[in-house]
Amino acid sequence: MPTLRIATWNINSVRLRRPLLAELVKALEPDVLCLQETKCPDELFPLDDLRAFGFPHIAHKGMKGYNGVAVLSRLPFAVREEEPDWCGKGDCRHLGVELDAPGGPVELHDFYVPAGGDTPDREANPKFAHKLDFVAEATAWSRARGAKPRSVLVGDLNIAPLEQDVWSHRQMLGVVSHTPVEVEALTGWQQAGDWHDALRHFVPAEQKLYTWWSYRARDWEASDRGRRLDHVWVSPDLAGALTRHAVLKPARGWPQASDHVPVMVELAL
Repeated sequence: MPTLRIATWNINSVRLRRPLLAELVKALEPDVLCLQETKCPDELFPLDDLRAFGFPHIAHKGMKGYNGVAVLSRLPFAVREEEPDWCGKGDCRHLGVELDAPGGPVELHDFYVPAGGDTPDREANPKFAHKLDFVAEATAWSRARGAKPRSVLVGDLNIAPLEQDVWSHRQMLGVVSHTPVEVEALTGWQQAGDWHDALRHFVPAEQKLYTWWSYRARDWEASDRGRRLDHVWVSPDLAGALTRHAVLKPARGWPQASDHVPVMVELAL
């Protein structure tokens, strides 16, 4: 049976870290790679360099210095041009494509949700308000679409929803990314589209699971104060097609590493 491997990674600057993509491709062999925080305007996007990693089909949406998303694929795809301009900001946080996949098209969405700043207060912190507004719009979007078949949503959603998605549930309750209002918002988004959590499909909710470790830690590996900020969701009809997953933790120790690590799921289609 043919398989489809989809990986996602907040690369934290595609031009700075493009040499690391060789290690990612070697380790995960993805058919499709979704990137976030590319930090690259479209006219400077390194298309030829990335095609050399075996991805002839590339779409990107970027801006100078901030945000940015890209989809790199071995499979042909069509870009979905009708997606919303989230919060009316035009800030390059979502790219939707329709993959020419085995068994029929697969709709794939690559998201980069706002981080939300440091203060979990809508009134005192406009960045936090933007984050909540973004997730609210995405929730309404998912609800209006319903559970579309053969759909996948990936990306840096910047919220760790479960207690075991953070190193200390008690200590993180007041920290942006794990506050109750954010967890409720993300859970609502997931439920609105009837999305299935592909990583927790493989890793039970009572087990720790992280995809991000702060640059501020003197020794990120020893302290292991991680969070699961990167997600893969699939439509209900694809839940039974999930065959394996990978969280590439060694990538956090690569030279000039991103603070996020790549995540991959494999589907039998």
